[in-house]
Amino acid sequence: MGTVEAMITIIDYGVGNLRSAQKGFERVGHPAIITSDPKEVERASKLVLPGVGAFGDAMVNLRNSGLISPLLDAAQRGVPVLGICLGLQIFFEESEEHGLHEGLGLLPGRVRRFPKGQRIPQIGWNQLHIRRSHPLLEGISDGAFVYFVNSYYADPTDPSDTVAITDYGINFTSVAGRDHLFGVQFHPEKSQEVGLRILKNFGEL
Repeated sequence: MGTVEAMITIIDYGVGNLRSAQKGFERVGHPAIITSDPKEVERASKLVLPGVGAFGDAMVNLRNSGLISPLLDAAQRGVPVLGICLGLQIFFEESEEHGLHEGLGLLPGRVRRFPKGQRIPQIGWNQLHIRRSHPLLEGISDGAFVYFVNSYYADPTDPSDTVAITDYGINFTSVAGRDHLFGVQFHPEKSQEVGLRILKNFGEL
């Protein structure tokens, strides 16, 4: 008999189109459940933290849903966690979006607004410039295009947490990774073949 595939658990804390991420995983052969139940998060073998909207609101929603503690516990146990868009930003210590807000602190660094002179938000296709080989980007070419919608970006304290950068007036971290933590600033579920390959890579970790 074959081994049972570890179920991917998408955390529902009231921000983001979770069904599109779920459908993306299903398309590449990795079933995913959507849950707001802290006990499901505790039991998960792989977690996805999606998100669109404001950093501070997202943290309030996570806290009010009782999801911060099981999420941090899972990360400390070595459960693979994928942050998507706002989900990646929440990994970091703090954000400058509408005042200063505390994040999960899984990675050191701050979330910053794009500098003046750039059209905000960045909406559309832009390129990944890969800085180091990484299992999340297995089979992805340097210069591949992915789909962004963001006004803020994560600025890691430790340069080794940056896996890929993207140029939008400045070079910002568009893929981050450390051990079992993975984050993408773009929307893989909207990034066609490249995005689906990234979801597949996460599913196969």
